Amino acid sequence: MSAAAFQAIKSLFAPTDEQLMWRVQRHDDAAAFAGLVGRWQAPIQRLCARLTGDPHRAEDLTQEVFSRLFAHRKAYQPDRKFSTYLWRIALNHCYRDLSRARYRLEVPFETARDGEPPVAADFPAGAPAPDETLADRETADAVRRALMELPEHLRGIVVLRHYENLKFREIAEVLDLPEGTVKTRMTEALNELARRLRRTLEMPPAPKHGARPKESLVL
Repeated sequence: MSAAAFQAIKSLFAPTDEQLMWRVQRHDDAAAFAGLVGRWQAPIQRLCARLTGDPHRAEDLTQEVFSRLFAHRKAYQPDRKFSTYLWRIALNHCYRDLSRARYRLEVPFETARDGEPPVAADFPAGAPAPDETLADRETADAVRRALMELPEHLRGIVVLRHYENLKFREIAEVLDLPEGTVKTRMTEALNELARRLRRTLEMPPAPKHGARPKESLVL
């Protein structure tokens, strides 16, 4: 049996997030809580980093989010999706932090991995030339800078949609908004991103009035 097949079978018998949270809520189950942290730490840290523009602060915020999750475990409604509950806690916590600190930080130049600068091994044979890779990184950096300039309520929608791949319906549940409102704000965010990016990048003209912009971002 292949490793992939084994993992697929194993996942069939693994408890769901909702089941783990029920154990945390009812029995203060430390093992169940550790399981949730293991599953969700990376996505929540990515969210915090995208919203604040500060990867180091995101590490602290992630720990605080899980502390709040445990502290407010009794408020969780078992008939609701756990992911919706956790995304909401994380978003609200980041918004509070941004409000307190008035973060307006420039996103640092994208590095190869975990803050380490690119090295020759990052450009294997057959890969794009270093100057081409640098151009791609500069474009990605411009997108991240433009993202940090968006109002926080728009930035959150862009991050959930494009970086965490949530559907509009799921984002609407997290934000407790009508799905149509989320789509409208997403269009507003993409138009604003395009406007800001045209300052620094060569881009085609904006779509005609009423046309919906393409949902495409450089990660």
